[in-house]
Amino acid sequence: MHFGTWGLAVIFVVLVSWLFYRYVAPQSWKEWSRAGALQAFIIAFYAEMYGFPLTIYFLARFFGLDLVWGEGGNLWAQIFGTQAAHIVAMVLGYTIVFVGATLVAHGWRRIHQARKEGRLVTEGVYSRMRHPQYTGLFLIVFGEGIVHWPTIISVAAFPIIVLAYTLLARKEERQMVEKFGDTYREYQRSVPMFVPRRNRPQQ
Repeated sequence: MHFGTWGLAVIFVVLVSWLFYRYVAPQSWKEWSRAGALQAFIIAFYAEMYGFPLTIYFLARFFGLDLVWGEGGNLWAQIFGTQAAHIVAMVLGYTIVFVGATLVAHGWRRIHQARKEGRLVTEGVYSRMRHPQYTGLFLIVFGEGIVHWPTIISVAAFPIIVLAYTLLARKEERQMVEKFGDTYREYQRSVPMFVPRRNRPQQ
């Protein structure tokens, strides 16, 4: 059985939380309040993945879903009655997670160096989107909590996380305008916020 392994749930909560705070660290108490939504997602998600399959029980109780416990607590496996559905969702989901994690890592490396030098970073991944770390975060949550292992909580939390970090990105951009003025305004006009344009070459 995939569920009932609370030790794994604790390990993954600690590990993923550490990675989150390592690469997308909040800078103020307001940012910490937004980070709370993501932290709640992490705890609830892994508690359900490895602990208690709340979504499966809920669907079985209220929608008459026939449980096939040999297929574990993955929703896709339960719906389609085969582990093959889970494997397909896992491969696709982890592919999206990998892309997101790559964006977060590249973005963090660029912005960390730029902060030390006190300059605006517009090269590399920042030449394609203004907030690659948040785009990467959205992809990670989507790939893991929607594609690979959807749960009631993860599906409900995803738009809340996107909204919270979109508002945070806009706040950060106001600060960048105050610091860099027209240089940042021109950057805003030429580079999209989260989704890169196909026809813009990477610098």
